[in-house]
Amino acid sequence: MGYIRFALRMLLLLTALVVCIPLYYIWRLLRLPNPWPRTFLKIAAFACGARVKIIGTPIRRDVFFISNHLSWVDIAILGGHSGTAFVSKEEIGNWPIIGWLCKLNDTVFISRSNRMGVAEQINQLRDALEETWAITIFPEGTTTDGSTLLPFKAPLLKVLELPPPGIMVQPIFLNYGKNALEIGWTGDESAPSNAWRLLTRRSNFLVEVHFLDPFDPAHYSGRKEIAAEARRRIAKPLSASLGGKAIV
Repeated sequence: MGYIRFALRMLLLLTALVVCIPLYYIWRLLRLPNPWPRTFLKIAAFACGARVKIIGTPIRRDVFFISNHLSWVDIAILGGHSGTAFVSKEEIGNWPIIGWLCKLNDTVFISRSNRMGVAEQINQLRDALEETWAITIFPEGTTTDGSTLLPFKAPLLKVLELPPPGIMVQPIFLNYGKNALEIGWTGDESAPSNAWRLLTRRSNFLVEVHFLDPFDPAHYSGRKEIAAEARRRIAKPLSASLGGKAIV
């Protein structure tokens, strides 16, 4: 049955690609607002088994989302339900098919080793905000099993130390509930192994996307304070979802 579930979910994903990719290029040629990356990601999240419940109100434009991170499916969920672009590790841009799809969704690829290129990367983030109106960063830098919140890495938030006019920061709490441990991509598990495990699951899973109260980054003295404030706001509902467990 696992093989059958995998085949059916892959068929849905491939069908979505066949439909959405040509339409993406047609809309791009006509210079129209392009809904097809968001449409594909929404279908991809559904195909992976995610049933999404939105809690709170997402800002539609001029927003920098900061989210906790459990799985690669987070990208399909958030992109499909908010239209956001993402910040990602440079090496993902070189992955077959996945890297190409990320580029279609205006992903900004960041090199962790190129310290001299920070200014250029900040300019890329500013350009992405102007182009897509919304961009998401996962400041933990890796995924977790949903029972903790890693320290937030502040360097990429430098773009907000002199924030573009009107830009707001909106923290997001992704809550997979009882399925978090199973969905989370942690340890030494490879990407293909995690994808196989997710796409062969017997049942669907609920994920709550909490769009928390936004705040103005201009009211904070720098990226470290912005990161700390976003983490504090995400830690509160995460603690509540874990029965009051302290998040340090």
